[in-house]
Amino acid sequence: MSTKEWFFCPPESSVGGYQDMTFDHENQNPVLIQIDNPEEYQVLKDEQFHQVKIAIDAKEFDRLAIAWCKKRQLHEALGGPVGKEFGSPDSE
Repeated sequence: MSTKEWFFCPPESSVGGYQDMTFDHENQNPVLIQIDNPEEYQVLKDEQFHQVKIAIDAKEFDRLAIAWCKKRQLHEALGGPVGKEFGSPDSE
């Protein structure tokens, strides 16, 4: 049994994101996105090809993406200033 390390799990949302826990400095396990009652979904499967399409609200996806970027400290890759959440002394 593994422990989930949630990076996005607001109580009012049907969308969540997590990784299985690791004791390494940087968790490289796959990211899992859990969506309860998606607006739309489609599963295509044949012998050599599998595809899953899931639709969620765009604003909810924004929140999930921002939480992921904060967890992974990707602020430099996004070209923005470093904020308080990353310990910047320049941030108010």
